[in-house]
Amino acid sequence: MGLSVAVLLPVFCYLVLKFASERAVDMPRKYFYDTVVSRVDKGKMISDTIWHQTANIHLQNQLGDTVSLYDKPGKIIVADFFFTRCGSICPRLTTNMAKLQQSFIRGGDTRNKIDTSIVQFISFSIDPERDSVSVLKNYADRYHVNHDNWWMLTGSKDSIYKFAFEEMKVDKYSDEPISPDFVHTSRFILIDKAYRVRGYYNGLDSSSISKLARDIGVLMLEKDKTQKSEVFAEILNLSWLWLIIVCAVIFFVVYMRGRRKLNG
Repeated sequence: MGLSVAVLLPVFCYLVLKFASERAVDMPRKYFYDTVVSRVDKGKMISDTIWHQTANIHLQNQLGDTVSLYDKPGKIIVADFFFTRCGSICPRLTTNMAKLQQSFIRGGDTRNKIDTSIVQFISFSIDPERDSVSVLKNYADRYHVNHDNWWMLTGSKDSIYKFAFEEMKVDKYSDEPISPDFVHTSRFILIDKAYRVRGYYNGLDSSSISKLARDIGVLMLEKDKTQKSEVFAEILNLSWLWLIIVCAVIFFVVYMRGRRKLNG
């Protein structure tokens, strides 16, 4: 029995740790919260952070449809702010966003293929008075935008600017200074399936965009903490591990019978 325990326990612990570590990933952090609440659990005081959930917003896309942020449940969202008359950073931002969209259509990284259906791209016009639906449609077609999962939005300027500053907080997480009268930023903003901001990326920098693509895939693997972990359920399905245990038990039984015969 001692021999069996000495052999099996370290092996089992090693396999559990190896199984869990292979699935351990560096998750994009959450950026801002609404409040912290405290509760008592088994006699201990525990603090829970209530992370900010981005509010919904209703605008018109380049096809003339009225859409909202919450129309695409279960999707990762990548957003930016632009205007069609921009002659500086906006064309590069749109070009890089288009490349990112195309990379997901092709399956992305061959080591970690991602379906385009899991990502929704959203570009908010910061000049909605001039960027009408038809203007946005022509601009989108110029960059070969896939309208199914990339919206270019126009509507109330007050709503868009309030959304940018209060929900996205672009003024706090952009390297360049941003005027409250003109939301001109190079940042792509990553929003998870629960509508929480999870990252700001330089849309003009290829390495930053590569990190964004990686983080999109990582967020798709993020588990809902309200659900029970499936790690041990998956371990139970490791038939090879059970085969080792069964063989060890058989070995132990045969060994004990052999000892009894010798002692008899």
